[in-house]
Amino acid sequence: MVSARRRTRSLTDCLPDGELTAQHSTLMSPLVWDMAHIACQEEIWLVREAGGRRALRPELDDLYDAFRHPRAERPSLPLLPPAEARRYLAQVRAQALDVLADPAHADGSPLFLFGMIAQHEQQHDETMLATHQLRRGPAVLDAPAPRRAPAGAHRLPREVLVPGGQYAMGTDGASEPWALDNERPAHPVHVRSFWLDTTPVTNAAYQDFIADGGYDDPRWWHPEGWLHRQRTGIAAPGYWHRAGDTWLRRRFGRTEVVPPEEPVLHVSWYEADAYARWAGRRLPTEAEWEKAARHDPATSRTRRYPWGDEPPRPEHANLGQRHLQPAPAGAYPQGAAPCGARQLIGDVWEWTSSEFTGYPGFVAFPYREYSEVFFGAGYKVLRGGSFGTGEVACRGTFRNWDLPVRRQIFAGFRTCRDAEPH
Repeated sequence: MVSARRRTRSLTDCLPDGELTAQHSTLMSPLVWDMAHIACQEEIWLVREAGGRRALRPELDDLYDAFRHPRAERPSLPLLPPAEARRYLAQVRAQALDVLADPAHADGSPLFLFGMIAQHEQQHDETMLATHQLRRGPAVLDAPAPRRAPAGAHRLPREVLVPGGQYAMGTDGASEPWALDNERPAHPVHVRSFWLDTTPVTNAAYQDFIADGGYDDPRWWHPEGWLHRQRTGIAAPGYWHRAGDTWLRRRFGRTEVVPPEEPVLHVSWYEADAYARWAGRRLPTEAEWEKAARHDPATSRTRRYPWGDEPPRPEHANLGQRHLQPAPAGAYPQGAAPCGARQLIGDVWEWTSSEFTGYPGFVAFPYREYSEVFFGAGYKVLRGGSFGTGEVACRGTFRNWDLPVRRQIFAGFRTCRDAEPH
């Protein structure tokens, strides 16, 4: 909670009030809405639900209900001004800390709600970071570059074999007490052997797709994706533009040459799917992705993370907004999965071919609107987190989802192919 709040403040204190109340894209809320929404959710679930205390600002519940007010409408609402939103954040946090310190909760009864709220703020921190990327104006954020790929990374095999067989997908919560409802319950899944890209697809590889006319050939595109491509005119990843023979990108207010060795970023599911078809491959299913990331064939164990059960450290993955871009493909060898794949956690969210739905035996908690209302509505699953994802909101079972047209998220992909005939 402390690190999330530090990030929330750093993403908002760097801008004047006018930019906090402005809507930088109809896809996103004004940043001041995110601030007060974070506080409102913390008040509802920690102060009132877990603590049994009276409401501080009950009149704000409707105003900051994400399901009542679509993002495009939020600038027209009577939102708290920045100074008042900051005061509300501080007031709620003081009450929440009192609840957590109360001996009456020594049995751990509010711990799931605490974890849910800690993850909620980290998720909004990533959303606010995406708003910064959409924002036009001078750069206000800075961070050191991520670690370079180790020597010999260019000699990594293009793909690794993920052996077929059964494994336990998802979790029952014993090893992941903060797991959200859509990650549960654990259930047996059988996956056939397949070959998976060792690293996410890079900018250089994606430029080959562009140069070969990939955006202009309907053979590679899902029919709805082709209609979307014609309607929007997209011809490159988000924030890219060409200057002569050079591809440039805009990244948090700075214009720079697109680094060829980095995983491609800001591509929609339709673009990822088209690239995979062009390459003679496909996007992995969600079950395939999780087997590659978690299953250890040597021990038949299902790990929490690709590298093991211990929480992420800086040598494992690019998480937590320590860096504001992906690391080069092949980085973080200490975070490799048993199959040899790298960067399955962090750097870029990875599109899968799967629709977002509940696992067998799914039970919604603590409210239906967290996951269930999105099932069967055309959302595609993303896995693995990005450089903008907080460590507590990223694990081998964590599921993200978005519409197949979306490009504002920090999403890339890797491809796969079957290793045995069907």
